[in-house]
Amino acid sequence: MHSIRTTPVTEELARYLEQTSTREDDVWRRLRAETAKLPAGGMQIGPDQARLLGWFVKLIGARRALEIGTFTGASALAVVQAMPEEGRLVACDVSEEWTSIARKYWTEAGVRHQIDLRLGPALDTVAALGREGGGLFDFAFIDADKEPIWSYFEGALGLLRVGGLIAVDNTLWGGQVADSTERHPDKVAIDDFNRRITDDPRVDSVHLTVGDGLTLLRKL
Repeated sequence: MHSIRTTPVTEELARYLEQTSTREDDVWRRLRAETAKLPAGGMQIGPDQARLLGWFVKLIGARRALEIGTFTGASALAVVQAMPEEGRLVACDVSEEWTSIARKYWTEAGVRHQIDLRLGPALDTVAALGREGGGLFDFAFIDADKEPIWSYFEGALGLLRVGGLIAVDNTLWGGQVADSTERHPDKVAIDDFNRRITDDPRVDSVHLTVGDGLTLLRKL
């Protein structure tokens, strides 16, 4: 078995990457700073991942996107800013408190009208979207609680067009997915997801070591 060579991301290297490969506008920078002060601030995505999501959206020409797990709105902002004016994002979350921060910054960025925020269990929202019809989604980002991760994937896949892209966050879970002795329910759910999608004939998949792990799946 061959080892995979990766470069450890030190704090110094992370700062270098931010300086040389990521560009944040003022709204996004202030949103990230406010979120970092929250007790759960570590859940937000970094600027490199936000920019990568925007790249994917532009590369596939996404006009309709779905987000499962919005938190304070940074990822939604990155996705919507990468879409044209007619682009629309359905954002799913359960927290009025966290998404109130999101709505403030979406308004400042001038994209609030492009985001359909739906508060409530994401699986209920996904089911409702299926009943509503209105066309298929081009892109989906999943960054929510981990135990239902396979159900979120199935729901998003059912709403995605052929050739569409799903990005799933936290699929390395701090490296613990490779620890066979770790039995935390979140780790078990993520490990199960990672192994099942490897041979799923409905998608092409690839794992990226970005942030806490980002898995990309293209619907076949």
